[in-house]
Amino acid sequence: MRDILADGAEAVIAAVRKKATEIGALSNIAVVDSGANLKAFLRMDDALLGSLDVSIRKARTAALFGLATETLGELAQPGAPLYGIDSTNGGLILFGGGAPIVNAEGAVIGGVGVSGSTVENDTMLSAVGAAAANG
Repeated sequence: MRDILADGAEAVIAAVRKKATEIGALSNIAVVDSGANLKAFLRMDDALLGSLDVSIRKARTAALFGLATETLGELAQPGAPLYGIDSTNGGLILFGGGAPIVNAEGAVIGGVGVSGSTVENDTMLSAVGAAAANG
């Protein structure tokens, strides 16, 4: 399988929504396929409108590079080897909240992006989502 299937994308959304509700995080949740195309999206009631685009960009960033957004962000600091990468691919996000979705063979099949709470919460929620895709 090269791309996350619809059922997998729905499982990601459901898992993130459940955990976000438990911790009181009003979140935008985006799932993209391996080509960074939007596969599923949920804007929880009253989630920040400005975070909608951010969640999609986090998911795209994670899928395109196969890295959590915070990891890519560390590599893109001034003086680091990927400095300036955030201006490529239509704009990338380099802080926490995006995670690659990987299949059992280790291939990237998509990405999940979460935005609307603290960076720490968004990071944790994206990890919950990535784990949910694999059952």
